[in-house]
Amino acid sequence: MNIDNVVAVAIACGLFGLIILIALWPGQRQGTRLLAKWGLPHATPDQVSVAVLYLRRRRFWYPWLFVGLPLIPGASAFANGDNFSSITTVLLLGGLIAEVLAQRPTPSARREAVLAPRGILDFAPLWAIVVTALAAVAAAVRLAVVGEWPLFGFIVGGTAAAWGVVLLAVRRPAAGDPDVDLALRCRSARVALGLATAACATTAWPGGNLPSFLAFVVTLAAFIAIATPPRKLPATASSK
Repeated sequence: MNIDNVVAVAIACGLFGLIILIALWPGQRQGTRLLAKWGLPHATPDQVSVAVLYLRRRRFWYPWLFVGLPLIPGASAFANGDNFSSITTVLLLGGLIAEVLAQRPTPSARREAVLAPRGILDFAPLWAIVVTALAAVAAAVRLAVVGEWPLFGFIVGGTAAAWGVVLLAVRRPAAGDPDVDLALRCRSARVALGLATAACATTAWPGGNLPSFLAFVVTLAAFIAIATPPRKLPATASSK
């Protein structure tokens, strides 16, 4: 792809990302809806403010990431703005950047530390971790066998980004009270693992035969199960 085409694709992808940013830029309503979905149906204004900041830290990067994807060597195979692989890439990288930025606490935010240290399994269940790992290994093996090395790199990079989000979500400073902090950490971990699983489904199992179709359906179902909020979040110190 020559430089003119690369620039044209980058501009088109950037406009696509800007439209998404404008449409999804979060306010109080979106923050309230997010917390209700993740176990806090009666969130206070302070809790909603923390959720809004959480969403903005992620969505701010969408246009810039869409612009940057076509400029990465070998990424042209999934850098089209209406390609699901590009969307999962942007969501994962947006989440990763947000978690990196969250390692430095906001000075004005009220923070309350939990009494007991938490680990990965407090935010993502073991079955979700195992399913994501199995999906990534299966997808990587299949792509390696057929020689699809750019897509193989995409799966490896996407899985690494998802694990980066999970690990950073575990170690970042607390934001807000323990209830909202737990809900947002759980969302970060589960959505990242779910997106990595979805990337495996859409990249490694394009269809064309029954086994590939069945693998796609099973992997996509795993994505939905992982990224869906649990019926009940782990208890916080304040709810025990």
